[in-house]
Amino acid sequence: MDWTEGYLTEGYIFGYFRELSADNLRLACLSAGLAPPASKPLRYLELGYGQGIPINIHAAAAPGEYWGTDFNPTQTAFALSLADAADSGVVLLNDSFSELAARTDLPKFDIIALHGIWTWVSEENHRIIVDIIRRNLEPGGAVYISYNCLPGWAPAAPLRHLVKLYGELASSDVASVEDKLIAGARFTQQVADAGAHYFRDHPNVVEVLNSLIATDPHYLSHEYFTRAWYLMTFSDMARTLGDAKLTFATSATLFEHVDSINFSSQGRNLLASIGNPVLGQSVRDYLVNQQFRRDIFINGPRQLAASERWELLRAEMFVLASNPDDIPMRLITPCGEIKLKEEIYRPLIEALAEENYAPKTLGQLASHGKLGPLGISAIFEALLILTGSNHVYLAREPTAESRRHCSALNRYIYEMARSEGQVNHIASPVTGSGIYVNRTEQLLLLAGQLGKETAADKAAYLTELVTAQGLSFTKDQKALMTSEEIGAALTRDATVFAQKRLPIFKALGII
Repeated sequence: MDWTEGYLTEGYIFGYFRELSADNLRLACLSAGLAPPASKPLRYLELGYGQGIPINIHAAAAPGEYWGTDFNPTQTAFALSLADAADSGVVLLNDSFSELAARTDLPKFDIIALHGIWTWVSEENHRIIVDIIRRNLEPGGAVYISYNCLPGWAPAAPLRHLVKLYGELASSDVASVEDKLIAGARFTQQVADAGAHYFRDHPNVVEVLNSLIATDPHYLSHEYFTRAWYLMTFSDMARTLGDAKLTFATSATLFEHVDSINFSSQGRNLLASIGNPVLGQSVRDYLVNQQFRRDIFINGPRQLAASERWELLRAEMFVLASNPDDIPMRLITPCGEIKLKEEIYRPLIEALAEENYAPKTLGQLASHGKLGPLGISAIFEALLILTGSNHVYLAREPTAESRRHCSALNRYIYEMARSEGQVNHIASPVTGSGIYVNRTEQLLLLAGQLGKETAADKAAYLTELVTAQGLSFTKDQKALMTSEEIGAALTRDATVFAQKRLPIFKALGII
């Protein structure tokens, strides 16, 4: 018997997915006017945690009881190394979904989350997942599920078939799945160049094909070479999860809560005329040609009164995670590029940056002298957009334990960055979630922990690492060869880092 059941066991990407955060899910529910799942104490289960980056960050940064399973032993081993470093108490299992369903020690969970895995597993596993949810989700609890969907994927599905077919039938001399993917993409390009009508009639698919080689092959190999690959319509997903007594709540993608940046006025009018929520969500997918949905379903959703919703929202804290000078006033949306209103966003960003970036509640922002005239609804909408674009995060009062767990986990990630740069997120006890920090920044943070105080001292530490390992170093698309060139570039980086990033990292509890 093949224990993989057709699922690739080659390592998955070391990614972090913010939608998995309990705080993000709470804000999405409140935005939609629904009571969020209970959080005192939070019980959280992740199905298919991959390399374990999100679950370890969340277990370290946000108090609660965290469980997860992934049947790939290599990925579990890596995830466990993070858990041991953080000492967060997270329970990381190496069970298949059928093995997990047979356990008798699972508690009831407030949140059950699965990112992407639904698309890549069998129909039998779909039934098992639904059964796990039905038996182990608390009333009022939430399920986060993301999946490839129609209609967005429909034109490119035949592309995937041809790439996979070539990889399986005509590239037997190629060892790795990643190499099979590249070989299949190159062959498919030959088909396109031969004047295939499929590519002529679907020009957007040509763009997909051109992007294949430039995209991380570890991710694409899972997308293109798993035996099971299911494209779902939203209505089919709603029907399937209905068997677990779940009702669709809202999107976990905060951008999708602001209709004005997603739909034309004609589209908004059409959606407003549709009374059935399943039909309404389906029409939204057609309007934006949705390829990937990130849905929240709730076991017994409770609609909040407007006064209760705003009372809860006013208490939510937000923290700025980008330097104000680095936040663009333009945004790419399904409606094209839009310009953010300077009269709203500039004073809001300035207010968030006050007091050394200290977190502020929506209520505090609404009563701020510069923001009061805008009205709380406009401020909240702007916060949704800034949060959806990763410039702002929800914030919380960090506990001593979460600070300790985050510090230990982050130090472990910094140490890994000495030899490799696979993990690009670290844990913040203030946001309860992961923050993007590139490898250079991680090593600068490590240098600071090692007592290197000045930008020059930190740059010297990094230069020694780079030159000792014989690594190539590129700056502004120019290869730097000598240690002097590398040192000068890193000194400039360290100086900018101290000016722009360190004050934010202090506010986020990272240092």
